[in-house]
Amino acid sequence: MARQLDYRTIHEIFTRLHALEAEPRGELEHVNAYTLLVAVALSAQATDAGVNKATRALFAQVTTPAQMLELGEEGLTEHIRTIGLYRNKARNVIALSRLLVDHYDGEVPSSRAALQSLPGVGRKTANVVLNMWFHQPAMAVDTHIFRVANRTGIAPGRDVEAVERALEDHVPAPFALHAHHWLILHGRYICVARKPRCGICPIRDLCPYEEKTA
Repeated sequence: MARQLDYRTIHEIFTRLHALEAEPRGELEHVNAYTLLVAVALSAQATDAGVNKATRALFAQVTTPAQMLELGEEGLTEHIRTIGLYRNKARNVIALSRLLVDHYDGEVPSSRAALQSLPGVGRKTANVVLNMWFHQPAMAVDTHIFRVANRTGIAPGRDVEAVERALEDHVPAPFALHAHHWLILHGRYICVARKPRCGICPIRDLCPYEEKTA
């Protein structure tokens, strides 16, 4: 775990990431808040590409909780069989759809507590929805962000919650909304787990990671 970077260094890191891609986007396909919520819930222990492949036909047919309830658990299962843990995820999606219809007038709530009250929705899923749809500077810490935050010293922490708090504390305000996506993309395509692509890293000179590659 690297030591916590200072403000000026973190500001320069995000200045460079912003210069490369000013408006980073999540890679999960969706058409509204509900389909985003479903896609994120399905993405646990699965790739975004795999989820997108499974949900394209689903979201062409289903875009609301009421439509999902009409489709039913077995119908949903047929769409998402290629996704890991699909049976459990199908049960959760049907259950959360029922709660949305019964308690939220079929709308996706915009608070973390309300989102986390839904079956299968943990803090990370709630933060993704808050960030991507409701434009809150929430930090959804996945394995990519956890790795990058600790290697670089942007937000070191021993667990996901510690990294989330460190990001909230240390990311400068102008970059807070998009920090989540910049770090995910950096971890997914450059600062990868086994052989980080340090040779093409735009923040190589600012990163204290000792095991750099060519």
